Amino acid sequence: MTKPTLTYFDIPTSRGEECRLALFIAGVPFTDERLTTEQWQARKASAPFGALPMFTVEGKPPLAQSNAILNMLGAQHGLLPSDAWEAARHQSVMMAVEELRGLLGPVNRIKDPEEKKKAREALAAGPVPDWAANIEKQIAGPYLGGAALSVADLKLFVLMGPLTTGKIDHIKPEIFARFPKLLALVDAVRQHPKVMAWQTR
Repeated sequence: MTKPTLTYFDIPTSRGEECRLALFIAGVPFTDERLTTEQWQARKASAPFGALPMFTVEGKPPLAQSNAILNMLGAQHGLLPSDAWEAARHQSVMMAVEELRGLLGPVNRIKDPEEKKKAREALAAGPVPDWAANIEKQIAGPYLGGAALSVADLKLFVLMGPLTTGKIDHIKPEIFARFPKLLALVDAVRQHPKVMAWQTR
């Protein structure tokens, strides 16, 4: 049987990267297909929902939506809790990550610099720290559910990377100083041996 394929853009960020990390940490050999924007336009019609990432396995229809991919991989490879209630709690945090992306995405596409600055400052003044406060309450430490790494931790880690390193203009990393559990989770994932191996491969 051929290796499964994870298809995403040729960038080490966002929904594709969290799925790549999950596959690598699970020890699943996979084809890491990275598309240019032009290649994606030629393939877009074949994607289940016209979006990436997309996970394909021989003999199965393609699977889309990052949370669906992560939930499947987590359940198959011990990267989600076995308890159904706790697994659902992890899944709720993954949904919350997508909610914050839903706020950040439209602002990222604003062309006018001053308009973008005002929009990001407005997010930093309320919605982003409010989101972080809710996530903080969910974290047992060091990872979301305690000692075991999960796909929800990977999703939080990938989301928080640009936010905690100043890569998003006008959303200062300092706004997360009030959320030590969230920052500790990001550090714990960053220092995980397999995450380090993936990022230095």
